[in-house]
Amino acid sequence: MAGMAATCSSGLIFRTKESGSGGASLLQYNGLRAVESKQVASAGHRPNGFICTSAPKCRRIKAMASPAVSAPKRETDPKKRIVITGMGLVSVFGNDVDTFYNKLLEGVSGVTLIDRFDASTFSTQFAGQIRDFSSKGYIDGKNDRRLDDCWRYCLVAGRRALDDASLGPEVLQTMDRSRIGVLVGSGMGGLTAFSNGVEALIQKGYKKITPFFIPYSITNMGSALLAIDTGLMGPNYSISTACATANYCFYAAANHIRRGEADIMVAGGTEAAVNATGVGGFIACRALSQRNAEPHRASRPWDTGRDGFVIGEGSGVLIMESLEHATKRGANIIAEYLGGAITCDAHHMTDPRKDGLGVSSCITKSLEDAGVSPEEVNYVNAHATSTLAGDLAEFNAIKKVFKDTSEIKMNGTKAGNFCPTLVSMIGHGLGAAGGLEAIASIKAITTGWVHPTINQDNLEPAVTIDTVPNVKKKHEVNIAISNSFGFGGHNSVVVFAPFKP
Repeated sequence: MAGMAATCSSGLIFRTKESGSGGASLLQYNGLRAVESKQVASAGHRPNGFICTSAPKCRRIKAMASPAVSAPKRETDPKKRIVITGMGLVSVFGNDVDTFYNKLLEGVSGVTLIDRFDASTFSTQFAGQIRDFSSKGYIDGKNDRRLDDCWRYCLVAGRRALDDASLGPEVLQTMDRSRIGVLVGSGMGGLTAFSNGVEALIQKGYKKITPFFIPYSITNMGSALLAIDTGLMGPNYSISTACATANYCFYAAANHIRRGEADIMVAGGTEAAVNATGVGGFIACRALSQRNAEPHRASRPWDTGRDGFVIGEGSGVLIMESLEHATKRGANIIAEYLGGAITCDAHHMTDPRKDGLGVSSCITKSLEDAGVSPEEVNYVNAHATSTLAGDLAEFNAIKKVFKDTSEIKMNGTKAGNFCPTLVSMIGHGLGAAGGLEAIASIKAITTGWVHPTINQDNLEPAVTIDTVPNVKKKHEVNIAISNSFGFGGHNSVVVFAPFKP
């Protein structure tokens, strides 16, 4: 996410048997290998084995080395293999998946000056704002007028994904809907509904707050409304981990299927924070680009001239299904979800770890979960937020895991402060970003074309991986990983591949 200066480096202190009751063993960590241990005096001990002081510069958090793992082995059980049978989205380029990806391949920027509210006094006056959005055929007029955009985007993207998977209303009525769940998260929730409610309270008093204030503000409402609309009664909740939200949802949804709790999961992310509160809040964080004179060139991951991300909005939803169930119903299989992982930097609210440990360990764990070796990966849809610290921290983490990157293509959809892959063209969709990037990754697999990272004029000298600068490239994707990281140090990586029976 946004990279702000941090004064502390993190490290974790573990009590070991050798240390006894009078000391703790401090494992120094280099990548994924413990290289040094120290005894720490017991004076600063807490009973739980952690050392805590008030000085940030003293906080050292290091992790113990993982045990050696055997050669990767992919899942073969059709009940536990997870395939993608549908995709749906709402984006600055419209609601059609193919149109969305074609615009990305063309390198078109959807970033424009904001006209939804008066941003003339804001230091950032542009965004990946969705215009001319229509929910016709998906939401009735009365509810459409009441709903926060966050939930409107979710309902349309979710319904379009179900339609794409041949799971329209008539088909769903014939199925066991208690075996179909919904897991669509949001980083901010109904921010416009919340802002309007607070404004009504301050200006007119509590009696003028709409009864929809709470329901349309809370972050679980996307999953709830989509389930109510479609009658899906399986696992249903939301996850909110800032910009890592959608990937967290994919990971959790896959585990519901693998545990036999669902046959199908509707999973992804949704966000609508292009309003005065959202834009103003991120300006206060000093996270946004201020390139107002040329907004279409503001998002520039890995470029030496990057100055922050571009806020965006939308929704991206996948239909995740067990191979056994998809085969039985004759579903069209688009790609396969092989695995994923989630970790935490345990370092800083907004700044990434400089050593990239949380990210590199997350990538490694995702490959282990997927049964994939690093040598098999040849496409990375990077988080690449277009922040000074974040872009290089992620690159360093990727280099730790993938020793030979000569065959890897790495792009940024954000091309902004948060996610280089898409942000440059659509803005950073916050909780929706991972959903939109997952769709972009899957389209790269199915089309054989990787979209460019636009606005890349002067590449950071340290970045030695092919970032697909400015022009699309033909690339047969073997294994793709999609990275998403969020404020709070939340890391998430998901792994996709072409489906092979």
